[in-house]
Amino acid sequence: MLTKNQIYTAEIVDYTAEGQGVAKIEGCAVFVPNAIAGEICEIRIEKAQKTWAAGKIVKILEKSPHRINRACPVAKLCGGCDFHHMDYEEESRLKMERVRSCLNRMAGENLDSIPMHPAPETTCYRNKAQYPVSVHKNRAFAGFFRAGTHQVIENDRCPILPPEADRVKELILDWMNQYRITVYDETTHRGLIRHIYVRRGAVSGQVLVCLVANGRKLNRVPELIQRLKTVPGFATLVLGVNTRPGNAILGDEFLTLYGAGWIEDTLCGLTFRLSPRSFYQINHDQTERLYNAAITAAGITKNDTVLDLYCGVGTITLAMSRAAGKVIGVEVIPQAVEDAKDNARRNGIENAEFLCADAGAAALELEKQGVKADVVVVDPPRKGLNADAIEAIARFAPRRLVYVSCDPATLARDVALLKEKGFALQNAQAFDLFPRCAHVETVVLLSKGEVDSKKIRVEFSLEDMDMSEFQDGATYPQIKEYVLEHTGLKVSNLYISQIKRKCGIEVGKNYNLPKSEDSRQPQCPPEKEKAIREAFKYFGMI
Repeated sequence: MLTKNQIYTAEIVDYTAEGQGVAKIEGCAVFVPNAIAGEICEIRIEKAQKTWAAGKIVKILEKSPHRINRACPVAKLCGGCDFHHMDYEEESRLKMERVRSCLNRMAGENLDSIPMHPAPETTCYRNKAQYPVSVHKNRAFAGFFRAGTHQVIENDRCPILPPEADRVKELILDWMNQYRITVYDETTHRGLIRHIYVRRGAVSGQVLVCLVANGRKLNRVPELIQRLKTVPGFATLVLGVNTRPGNAILGDEFLTLYGAGWIEDTLCGLTFRLSPRSFYQINHDQTERLYNAAITAAGITKNDTVLDLYCGVGTITLAMSRAAGKVIGVEVIPQAVEDAKDNARRNGIENAEFLCADAGAAALELEKQGVKADVVVVDPPRKGLNADAIEAIARFAPRRLVYVSCDPATLARDVALLKEKGFALQNAQAFDLFPRCAHVETVVLLSKGEVDSKKIRVEFSLEDMDMSEFQDGATYPQIKEYVLEHTGLKVSNLYISQIKRKCGIEVGKNYNLPKSEDSRQPQCPPEKEKAIREAFKYFGMI
C-alpha cells in the first residue's frame, strides 16, 4: 500500500474514462489529473487504498510533446473541461482508444482501431450553457461547478461557448446585483435564482434565455428584458420553475416572459423548433456529420419502416424520413414530442409519426400491434438501453440497428447484450462533439447474424448458474469492469449482491446467501460499497 503524502516518480501509462492519467506504482494504479501518457512525473499521493491511489503532479521530469499551455485561465479548477493541458491530436487519440477499448473488453470485440472524426473547431462550438449561480459577499456570480463539488468557479469567458452566452450571463448578474434579486441556497432551500440557461441556434443565431428559479414570481422583468435586447439574436425569455430540492436543473413548468418561448435552428437541411426542455445536440456541425453517418449506416430504402427510439425533438427521425417509407419516433418527454410533431408539420413531412412513451414500453406495444421495423435507430441517454428496449429490438429483428451513443461503456454493455440476442457488430465510428471535454459520441451498426439451426444438448445445474446475468441493468462482470476501471478496486460477486440487496435491487432468491445460518460471510468494505453504488448509478440501476 502506498503512503499518503509520499512523493513517487513514475511514468503515466494510460488514461481513465474521464481522461485522468494512470501511473502504476508498486503494483498500484494511481490516478493523476492533468497528466499525459508518456510523461515521467513526481507524484504526491493524496489518497491511498490497497489497490488504487489518487495522486497529484508535483513536477514533470519528462514532458509530453502533446502538452500545451492552457487557453482557459480557470481550466484546472473548473469541472467543465478536461483536456486544456494537451493538444487536440492526443485528445482525439485517447477518445478513439476509449471507444475501442470498451468495445473490445466489455463487448468481446477484437478491433485494432476505429475511425475517429475530430471536430474542425474546438472553440465556441457549444450551443447551450447552464450556469449555476452562487453568491460571495452579497454579490451574485456564475460559472461552472468544480469537479466533484457544488463549488461554483467563476469564469468571465468560457472558450467553448459562443460569446453571446457569456454576455447573457453577465447582463443577468448585473441585473441581479442591482435589484438585489436573491440567489438560491441549496442548503436552506431559500433564495430565487438557481441557474442561468442559454441556448443559441448555430444557423439562426437566435438566443433563448431561461432563468431557472425557486418560485413563479420574478421582479424587475422589464429591466432585464431591456438588457437582454442588447445581445445579438436575443429572441425569448422563459422562467423555468423548479421548487424541488436536489440537483436537477430544470423543473416541469415554464412561463414565457418575452417572445415565443422557443427558438428555431436548421440541422441537416430541416428547421427545428427548440424549447428549454428540447434535447438537441450541442455541437451543430459535428452533429450533422454524426447524423449523416447514422443515415448512411442505416441503408434505408423507400420500402422501409424506421423506428427511432429516444427521438428527442425528432432530428434523426425527420432526417431519415426523406429516405424511408415511414418513420416512427418515440420519446418520453411530452414537450419534446410536441416539438417533434410541430417540426414535422413545419417541414412538410407527412410520413412521420411520434409517440410519447418510454422507449421500451412503446416498442413492445408497437410489436404487439404488428408494426414491422426494418431499421431501428436508438440514441439513448447516458445510462443506455433498458431491458424492455433490448427485448423489443430483438423481437422486431430489424435488418439493421443503428446505435448512437454518448457513453462508450454503456454502449459496450448493450452491444454485449444485443449480441446475446443474435445481433453482430458490423462497424463503429467515433465522433468528437465535445472538444476539451471527456465525452465522445459513437455510431455503431449492428445486424442480425445467422443463427445456427442445429440443436445442442447441454446439461447443467441451476445451482451452478449465476442468474444475476439475467437481471435488469449491468451484469456482474460489467460492474466489476467499471469499478476496476474507475477506482482500481476489485470487487466480488458476493460484494455486488450484498449492495444490490441494500439498494433494493432484485437478486436471485438464494444467490450468494450463506449456506447455513451459522455461516459467516465477509462484508463489503465501505470503500468498495461506495464504488459499487457509483457503478449502479452509472448503469441506471439506482
